[in-house]
Amino acid sequence: MQTKPFRIGTRGSPLALAQAHEARDRLMAAHGLPEEMFEIVVLTTTGDRITDRSLAEIGGKGLFTQELEEKLALGELDFAVHSAKDMPTVLPEGLYLSAYMPREDIRDAVVGRTAAKLIDLPHGATVGSSSLRRQALIRRMRPDINVITFRGLVDTRLRKLAEGQVDATLLALAGLKRLGKVDVLTDILDPDTFPPAPAQGAIAIESRIGDERMDNLLAAINDPATFDAVSCERAFLGALDGSCRTPIGGYAICEGDQIKFSGLIITPDGRHQHAISIDGNRRDATALGTRAGQDVRARAGTTFFDDWS
Repeated sequence: MQTKPFRIGTRGSPLALAQAHEARDRLMAAHGLPEEMFEIVVLTTTGDRITDRSLAEIGGKGLFTQELEEKLALGELDFAVHSAKDMPTVLPEGLYLSAYMPREDIRDAVVGRTAAKLIDLPHGATVGSSSLRRQALIRRMRPDINVITFRGLVDTRLRKLAEGQVDATLLALAGLKRLGKVDVLTDILDPDTFPPAPAQGAIAIESRIGDERMDNLLAAINDPATFDAVSCERAFLGALDGSCRTPIGGYAICEGDQIKFSGLIITPDGRHQHAISIDGNRRDATALGTRAGQDVRARAGTTFFDDWS
């Protein structure tokens, strides 16, 4: 019988805290446990501390997870809650993504100051984004637009936008929904033409391999459709060695026992791309994602990736 509170690791941003609280609330409901049986442990990550450079410059996605994973490996946390799209494809030894909560909207949202839609922005307008994927897709849509690196918490980016530093910025619609800030968006982008980051909109829970107590606790809030879709998307990333240095989009949708995946790799300037669509049985989700990534890599050829690092 558990007597001490379960320790939930999270970053301290408003979005990260909202996600940790969602995990706690779902576990309370699933197991009939009181709030005091959960302790939310907030840690500051390297990615939180360094905000003046792109993630590609300072080391990639793992900068949002390293400190949490160190505490988790040491047993100082019972599990950690992450934005799934922040997770590297290779995790530290002994850790794994054991559960995904039901996914939110996968799409990107535009928050425009001088026009509501990207297509309607003035010639030569400036758009801020820290995502290489978003930057490349913006350049594909509007080669005339000046795209600049734009990091920080959601409120920080919205403040910079209001101050006139950029004409528009892009944010994950899922994050805006979780923060109760949907009213700021001015457009929502179609994932068929502006594919999201793999795992966008999903909350991942990371725990120790072999910790049956945690596996049993977390299984109650795992959403099988989200698990299969994100597993497919992460396998696509893994086959392409995907990181914050690589402009990659892709998403999977589960329909019954079938899964459909669409993926895209694109050069940072938005000029060249390779896309793929594949479908199959959900039990083969990871293998399908891997096959899609390998196929795209083979078609693109080695020179396609020369400017990615």
